[in-house]
Amino acid sequence: MSVDAATVRKIAQLARIAVTDAEVPHLQGELNAMLAFVEQLSEVNVEGVEPMTSVTPMAMKKRQDVVTEGDIADDIVKNAPMTENNFFLVPKVVE
Repeated sequence: MSVDAATVRKIAQLARIAVTDAEVPHLQGELNAMLAFVEQLSEVNVEGVEPMTSVTPMAMKKRQDVVTEGDIADDIVKNAPMTENNFFLVPKVVE
């Protein structure tokens, strides 16, 4: 996979990063190098290797699934600037 100049500009726009035309070739090379490294990783034989979620073995602490105080939705949303039907209202952030 190779990244072209138009893709670099699109990524910069999506990330809201100002990129000049002079910077595009350098970033294109950097992104292509990263993708080449990821392609190398796909060649590694991982058959029989257990997936890891941490470098040290860990177990999640579990709690009893019991009913606690409920019906406090009004208390939860009372400090929110905008709510509707006990849901938080937030400004639209996706174009």
